[in-house]
Order: sequence, then C-alpha cells, then structure tokens
Amino acid sequence: MQPLILPFQTNFYQGKVRDVYTINNRWVILHSSNRISAFDVILPHPIPYKGQVLNQIAAYMLNACKDICPVWLTETPGPDISVGHLCKPIKIEMVVRAHLTGHAWRTYHSGKRNLCGVNLPEKMIENEPFQQPIITPSTKADEGHDEDISADEIRSRGLASEQIWEELSNYSLQLFKRGATIAREKGLILVDTKYEFGLYNNQVMLMDEIHTPDSSRYFYVDGFEERLRKGEKPVQLSKEFVREWLIENNFMGKAGQQVPEMNHDWIELISKRYIELFEKVTGNTFIPIKRTAEETRQELIEVAERLGKI
Repeated sequence: MQPLILPFQTNFYQGKVRDVYTINNRWVILHSSNRISAFDVILPHPIPYKGQVLNQIAAYMLNACKDICPVWLTETPGPDISVGHLCKPIKIEMVVRAHLTGHAWRTYHSGKRNLCGVNLPEKMIENEPFQQPIITPSTKADEGHDEDISADEIRSRGLASEQIWEELSNYSLQLFKRGATIAREKGLILVDTKYEFGLYNNQVMLMDEIHTPDSSRYFYVDGFEERLRKGEKPVQLSKEFVREWLIENNFMGKAGQQVPEMNHDWIELISKRYIELFEKVTGNTFIPIKRTAEETRQELIEVAERLGKI
C-alpha cells in the first residue's frame, strides 16, 4: 500500500517495514506492512500476514512490560495498526545479547574480542551463552547501516547523558529479563534483541516494537544444550534463517550484490515461520485477517480523524 496523507497529519516517515504517521505533533500511527528487510535492505517480495504478526506480538509484549518502564503504545485499533505517544527518538539501538550468535559471532569469528566496548572471553563457540546478558549498542542511522558503538563513545559524542544512559541500560536489561522469562515459559530462549527509546515529556519512554521476530532471535529450549555440545545449529524461530539463506546465496547487503530470487514456496515458508512464532510466544492461535488496501486506508483515515480531535 502506498503512503497516505491523513487528516491532521504533521509528519510522515517510511521505515524499512513500517509507515509512521504523526498526527497533530502529538500522536503516532504505525502501520506494519508486509515488507521484510535484511542487512538493512528491503527484500523485493512482501510476506503474507507479516505486518499483522509483528503488530500483535509487539502489542502483546509491550503490554506485558509496561510495569517496567513507560511505553509509547496506547491502542491497537487494527490488526496491523498501532497508536501511541509521539516521542523524540534517542538515536541509539539498545542491543542486548545473551548468546554469541549472529553479528556477535561473526565479529568474534573474525578474530575480534571486543564488541561495542565489551570484552569477550576466549575460546567461546557459536551460540554459547554469556555468563550474563551484555549490551552492545548501535547508532540508529536515518539511512544506510547502523554502526556498533560503545557506551564511552555514546557519552563522549553526546548521544546520551550519563543519567539517560543509565536509564537506557537498566530498562534494557529489565526488559530482556522479562522477555526471556516469557519465552522460557513457552519453551523458547530469547537469544538477543534490540530496544529503541525516546523522550516524552522529558521522560524516557520505550518506543517501537519489542520481542518480535524482526527485532529478536529465539531458540527452542528443547535440544539446545545437546546441539550446542555437538556443534550443531540450534532450532530457532526468528528472521535469522532469512539472513542465513541470503548469505548462502551471496547476499549481505553490500554494494554490487543482488538479492536472490524469492520463489512462492520460500515466501510461504517465511510467512508460516512468522505465524509459528506468534503462536509460540503468545500462546494464542493466529487468526489471519485479510483486508484490502482500501479497507486499511479507510481505517487509517478514521483513526487519524479521531486522534486529531483529542
């Protein structure tokens, strides 16, 4: 669906997978599309029901964590639509990792033993858990790739004051602990994730989605330890299998590389994996809601009109 001009709209931002409308400089409406990205590149084919899955997992998790810190979300008027407070973004992604997986493993495997100012032990193996979760922040780029950054660099560059950094760190670790507990109860391991924060009335507030397959990585608990001992890849529920497929087909978002062809069966498999994660994490049966672009457009207009009068 093409971006719209909504009633009372004062700003618009199109992210890799979401369209973000600002209403009266007070509210934001997030429309979660079926677009999928990897290595900061939007892949050419949408994934059926992905937007609904992301929106509903994010709402589930935000509501489960709102006792830890203030959250931006106020309502979800549609299956793929969320509404909340407009925050001034803090341009740092708070990445929390409990295992040496993904980007952390690729960095470690290249020979580096320091990630974002965190010293990593020698002789670790892929997917091995850390003694305790670590924070490996990155800058939140408006365009292009995010970049790893250390806590010292964040303070020296003025991206966050000492007080704000402490709040971000404390909130991130508490949120990760809650997410890990929820996952463990469902037979999953929350491997790593990212959080984004902003300021609302000069108060730190949790923004965007949390603990979704686009922002997080999950392993199945069952069989994890045995697979780790054998050096086998764990069974996972996340978007990492898409990244791995791209890497196997010589694509990592670098200049000159072409996105491999995504056939119908592969697209359907991705959709099923997203739905599986929704049902596993929430414990609820996924009920797909089919809507035309026109129906979504009308709902966005109605929501904007209502918010504009508040």
